[in-house]
Amino acid sequence: MITLGIYNKEGKEVDSLQVDEALFGGRVRYALLKQAIVMYHANKRVGTAATKSRGMVEGSTRKLYKQKGTGNARAGNARTPVRKGGGNAFAKVARDFRQDMPVKQRRLAKHSAILAKLLSSSVVVIDDLKFNKPKTKDFAAILNNLKIERSCIVTVSEYDATLYKSVRNVPKIDMMTVADLNAGDIINRQKMLFTKNAFVALMENARNN
Repeated sequence: MITLGIYNKEGKEVDSLQVDEALFGGRVRYALLKQAIVMYHANKRVGTAATKSRGMVEGSTRKLYKQKGTGNARAGNARTPVRKGGGNAFAKVARDFRQDMPVKQRRLAKHSAILAKLLSSSVVVIDDLKFNKPKTKDFAAILNNLKIERSCIVTVSEYDATLYKSVRNVPKIDMMTVADLNAGDIINRQKMLFTKNAFVALMENARNN
């Protein structure tokens, strides 16, 4: 069992949670985690790079001059890749880099990523993150109180527009709901900040799945 402290906005521990590693697969599956991260990065690639081949370049297909007797090197048509304005020999074409994984594998990879964060003490739980109005300065002060100095994912149970507006201008801080969590985003950030409700919802989802 992992004991997870629950903190208030001032950074003082007010409660704790007991987390069973078995909820998140019991161990970190590194091979599956790597596969999920490769998929995550592949799916972010646009793949629209393209160049013209010799068949796409404008110009005649007529041979420039006869093969022999001119004193020049042999030459084909003007669209050959060796001439200026000609097409590319190995032209790039638009392609789809997208990869996929079965739902159960994606879920298990996400649980492995969360478990890795838990085992490395990179998960912080706060009792509440409600704001009356958007205030980036107040949110930055909370991060400072919780000793979150680098990148972080702020995880909530439901989307909160006021909180999002407070978070969005802080560098390297992302806000996500529990339903949107994935292995790639989790690994790309150093820490995870959960609200208490969000972490309880995460454990409930893990039990049910």
